[in-house]
Amino acid sequence: MKEGEKMQIEKEDRGEVVFKKEIGFLLVHLAPLLVFWTGVTTFDWILCISLYFIRMFFVTGGYHRYFSHSTYKTSRFVQFLIAYCSQTSLQKGVLHWAANHRTHHKHSDTAKDPHSKKIYGFWYSHIGWIVGPDYKETKLNLIKDFAKYPELIWLNKFHLIPPLTLLISVFFLGGYVNASSAGVEITIMSIMSHGLSSLIIGFFLSTVILLHGTFSINSLMHMFGKKRYESNDESKNHLLLALVTLGEGWHNNHHYYQSTVRQGFYWWEIDITYYILKFLSWFGIIWDLKPVPKHIKDSRNKEEAKKLKLEYSKLNKK
Repeated sequence: MKEGEKMQIEKEDRGEVVFKKEIGFLLVHLAPLLVFWTGVTTFDWILCISLYFIRMFFVTGGYHRYFSHSTYKTSRFVQFLIAYCSQTSLQKGVLHWAANHRTHHKHSDTAKDPHSKKIYGFWYSHIGWIVGPDYKETKLNLIKDFAKYPELIWLNKFHLIPPLTLLISVFFLGGYVNASSAGVEITIMSIMSHGLSSLIIGFFLSTVILLHGTFSINSLMHMFGKKRYESNDESKNHLLLALVTLGEGWHNNHHYYQSTVRQGFYWWEIDITYYILKFLSWFGIIWDLKPVPKHIKDSRNKEEAKKLKLEYSKLNKK
């Protein structure tokens, strides 16, 4: 049997996309085209860029580093705020997101990986697994540490509430600012008419870019870049994608060692999410940020890491 045929047999049988159930997802992607009728203002672009980076921080610092990997601690109230802000990204509930991500790490680049580019191809890893029927339900058994909080269960169930509140806020804020800049009388009608472009660019366009920025980690980060560590998968490190995703581009680092709050292991590996989290820790908002152990950073594979851990422990005892 040829190797390619073996890989085909090892694939899981994934369901076909039911397009009528993905109309909302499609409309989100088409909505920015309405800018040709609404026009666009400078404030709309400021909103777009700001909301991309703010929400990207909550994707990587919230969905990923907190709920998926528990790399720092915080209060129950702040935990809820992080979850709420993360879900404004329109990437479903934090329990759903984190449970799927834990499955990805457990079975990275194997047939059981939800989005392996190696097994299922680029497009499936990028977007197919999201619009397909196989990963719609939240596997609470994989996220028991956070599923014990009823407020997170509620938020996960009603995951559209955060993005809807952001949508409404952007609409009225943009309408007010744009109407003021245009020098028209501030009324409900003027705010609503001037808020459409903010809604299209500030919310919908930034959301589309944010979605694909996040998706690129599942697809592009298993294609382009360099491998420092033997992580038993195709994860790689890439500076450009690290900048676009505020630090997630150090993907090979992360797959080699998941239990650290930082993904840029070295000072020259820019990790903006880590810098923000470190800043928040100075004010006691979060704490117990898990570092990168020296034996992990200095090794290249798990066997070497074990040897270095033993060596470093002996040196510390002297």
